[in-house]
Amino acid sequence: MRWIVGAAVAVFLATPLLTLPAAADFRGHGGSIRALAVSTDGSQILSGSFDTTAILWNRDTGAAVSVLRSHDESVNTVALLPGGGMVTGGQDGRLVVWNADGEPRKLGRHDGPVASLALSADSRIVASASWDGTARLTPLDGSAYRSLTGHQGNVNAVAFLPDGRAVTAGYDATLRIWPMQDGPAEVISVNAPLNALAISNDGTIVAAGVDGRLRIRTLDGALHEIETTPVPVTALAISPDEATIASAAIDGSIWLVDRASGSVRLTLQGADSPVWSLAFDPGDGSLFAGGGDRVIRQWDAATGERLNRTEAGETTEDFGGSRGAQVFAACQACHTLSEDAGNRAGPTLHGIFGRRIGTAEGYNYSEALKGMDIVWTPETVSELFDVGPNHYTPGTKMPEQRITDPADRAALMEFLEERTR
Repeated sequence: MRWIVGAAVAVFLATPLLTLPAAADFRGHGGSIRALAVSTDGSQILSGSFDTTAILWNRDTGAAVSVLRSHDESVNTVALLPGGGMVTGGQDGRLVVWNADGEPRKLGRHDGPVASLALSADSRIVASASWDGTARLTPLDGSAYRSLTGHQGNVNAVAFLPDGRAVTAGYDATLRIWPMQDGPAEVISVNAPLNALAISNDGTIVAAGVDGRLRIRTLDGALHEIETTPVPVTALAISPDEATIASAAIDGSIWLVDRASGSVRLTLQGADSPVWSLAFDPGDGSLFAGGGDRVIRQWDAATGERLNRTEAGETTEDFGGSRGAQVFAACQACHTLSEDAGNRAGPTLHGIFGRRIGTAEGYNYSEALKGMDIVWTPETVSELFDVGPNHYTPGTKMPEQRITDPADRAALMEFLEERTR
């Protein structure tokens, strides 16, 4: 049986290694990771971030394939389409559809932040939940959307039942099941505001909210509760075999609940900051999580073992333990250093010092950068990270990321001078 995840209520630092192997942490965003999605074949991961971007990652190499930049504010929710397309929803209320080449097309705009996305079974309709108090069912062909109104306050999550009906969860402490055609929703009241939602292939509904409890509505209409953590739940995901419910909390914990027994099987703690997003790999069943510390982590959901480059036995090029190498770790997902490594989501940094902005061979720069009169030197690169890319180079594709400590910037410049010649 299959579960459809309908909510990710809301990027990364990094390691001192340049080439990320399979099963390593993914690092490169400049803000909290608000949303995650994994492709059906497990080859790609899409993340949305507080830094206003979404990043499409190559699962095997850990490299950023594309940085998607169209939103004015944080990207709160993401979805992957068949054929390589993508959908993002943002704090700016916008819905954006991207083709496989990363070209955006605006699909519409809510009057408040978009908190959650879900795709219909045929991938022709995107459902969006918004803090404007509504949800929408928007055809991807651009035809008129259907508005779902009735919630009293933020709509935080949306998903589809197997029969095509939409389900929403809101801060008004209700679940609502919407008919296929216009008409009033079936309203299911619970005892707490709801943040996250998931639906199984047999139509079982799982919701969670501010009191840390999972609420499971079975096919006979009964509502069961499972107690996990006393703090708010921020995201839900279900294993491909539907045996495990993963529940993330604002304290950084992840709870793995056995669906059959309703008991907590494992508790994972990967960070001290909130975990905002969860996604299972549909193939191998491993669990990905992203949150406030800007890192996407991975676990073996069966054992709770943390999957990382050491435990996975991968060999990578080690740049040593210098402070500059550690600071560069935040850049490694998008940039290479050596002459033969080529471009990633960002241009290669080989030969950067003395090079005019927007001139690295083979890289498709933003039009805004091509006309700028900047030559990269240790001083100009340091200033870029002091004030932030959006301020220093307006119109850039680069995720917003600052290095506020002068000593860290100096260490990075020393590292780059040595490694980019």
